[in-house]
Amino acid sequence: MEIESSTIALKDAKSMPSTPPPRNSRKRKRNICLAVIAVILGLVLVIVILGLTVFKARRPVTTVNSVALKDLQFSLDILRLKVYLNATLDVSLSIKNPNKVGFKYSNSSALLKYRGELVGEAPLLASKISADQTLPMNITLTLMADRLLSNSDLYSDIMSGTLPLTTFTRISGKVYILKIFKIHVVSTTTCDVNIDVTNRSVANQTCRYKTKL
Repeated sequence: MEIESSTIALKDAKSMPSTPPPRNSRKRKRNICLAVIAVILGLVLVIVILGLTVFKARRPVTTVNSVALKDLQFSLDILRLKVYLNATLDVSLSIKNPNKVGFKYSNSSALLKYRGELVGEAPLLASKISADQTLPMNITLTLMADRLLSNSDLYSDIMSGTLPLTTFTRISGKVYILKIFKIHVVSTTTCDVNIDVTNRSVANQTCRYKTKL
């Protein structure tokens, strides 16, 4: 009888349902999950706020400080109504980075044009401008005389005493916000320069600036 009662008791113990985990344990896990989600959402919110305020991408500002005539030599062929011309311009410009992060720009070129025709070119090497810094830049543009030999307007302009030239620079780069967001920036500068042939100097200049994010 004792053996039978022990067997019945063992069967009853096996058939009894297992004890569910305490409610406090489940509640603790849920609270931990909610806390982790809250921290992640808070970090995302802080990053977004900083990206829209302190680290908001701003347009780099390219400014032409001066355009000077370094050299001007010409001779007239009155019989053929042609001009043989050599000219060199020194362009002083600066690029200001108003962002709170660095601005990297790629290789580019400064162009010299005469009535829309490309007559000179100088390289602009890739570089980086630190936050809130201004990078000065001096460019020498030499007019390629051979490109003007067939231009019929050159003789008339030289005889009038004014040589119209145009300088063009294009800076293309990227601003990295918090090393997460990448914003492409293009800044262009166009300057119309009138050369006084008689005095061999820059008579006047007008510059136009454009920046696109």
